[in-house]
Amino acid sequence: MTGAAAAVTGAVMAGDAVVPSRRRTALAGAAAPAGRAARRELRGVWIATVANVDWPSKPGLTAAAQRAELVALLDRAVDRRLNTVMLQVRPTADALWPSSYEPWAACLTGVQGKDPGWDPLGTAVSEAHRRGLELHAWFNPYRVANHTDPSRLAAGHPARRHPGWVLPYGGKLYYDPGLPEVRRFVQDAMLDAVRRYDIDAVHWDDYFYPYPVAGQVFGDSASYKKHGAGFRDRAAWRRDNIDRLVRETAERIKGLKKDVRFGISPFAVWRNASTDPLGSDTAAGVQTYDDLYADTRGWVRKGWIDYVCPQIYWHIGFADADYAKLLPWWDRTVRGTGVELYVGEALYKAGDPAQPAAWRDPAELSRHLTFAHDYDQVRGHVHFSAKDVVRDRIGAMARVVADHYGGRARTPR
Repeated sequence: MTGAAAAVTGAVMAGDAVVPSRRRTALAGAAAPAGRAARRELRGVWIATVANVDWPSKPGLTAAAQRAELVALLDRAVDRRLNTVMLQVRPTADALWPSSYEPWAACLTGVQGKDPGWDPLGTAVSEAHRRGLELHAWFNPYRVANHTDPSRLAAGHPARRHPGWVLPYGGKLYYDPGLPEVRRFVQDAMLDAVRRYDIDAVHWDDYFYPYPVAGQVFGDSASYKKHGAGFRDRAAWRRDNIDRLVRETAERIKGLKKDVRFGISPFAVWRNASTDPLGSDTAAGVQTYDDLYADTRGWVRKGWIDYVCPQIYWHIGFADADYAKLLPWWDRTVRGTGVELYVGEALYKAGDPAQPAAWRDPAELSRHLTFAHDYDQVRGHVHFSAKDVVRDRIGAMARVVADHYGGRARTPR
């Protein structure tokens, strides 16, 4: 981010009944306006931990200071009348909880594998629920490191114990999605948190196969030779690898806890219409189906996920990827599937002088939500990211709150 089989379709469709959870008690108790049912919509914020983007503010803070910063972000979410946080708990094949699969995350102490002296995920779940906030645990399945030196990983890291699982590409290290043992391991590592904590959802962002880097080749020839028989080409095999990850993860989540949801927040362009008539009226340089081998539209149409949150990170009127064209495309895509649609919003662009002029208008983001009101499949918005909710450079978030978040809202579930 600029920052999941037919066997389980019925279990993950939004039309299924969901038993209310104690975690929503505080918010569910909020009074609705007289004579009108309380509006249900997801109002979310991403809290990124990779490279300390949002939290902790820097590595090496005391446990008390880290906790205080986290609680402050949750309080700010409540102040902004949000009801959901997507907390990144597995940023680089490491963990923000005492995992038996992977080392402690480097963003906490500055040293991967070093115990921070507290349980950030456990604390986040309890403190979020205490405030009536849902906690969606955000995982990155395949990213191992933002460098290419395995010796810099914690001693005993799975990527060091299994060097054949790892590939360098674009200055980073990735687990090879083409290896079945890797696919099983990353599921096990993520599902450990589902098993142990009262999270509301498993959340993934847009990283599957890595974004293409000019002049470089993702070196999975060995795994393709070993496992790619029967596919028409490497692209079809790669897509099948990601399909299997999504489908299997969905099945395993529901097998563990049927009320835990599974959502994915992809790059917003599945395919351009010039590539595929089913695609969107866009001219994006990246298409998830072709470049990330992620059939995001297929996952929705097959009902493998509970919600999709496309990152429509462009302004209304942007020629190559117009918000006003992409949102209707996603509205049509989810219709009839039972998969809920939330929209990822680029709050981080508001007031950034490097962005197009539209983003220097404090009202641009509010216009997005106004536009979305006309599309009945849109069930909420998620803002990237927490530090921008706090600093709100030009008042764009304050404008959204004033125009659209007049009172507390229950989540759609």
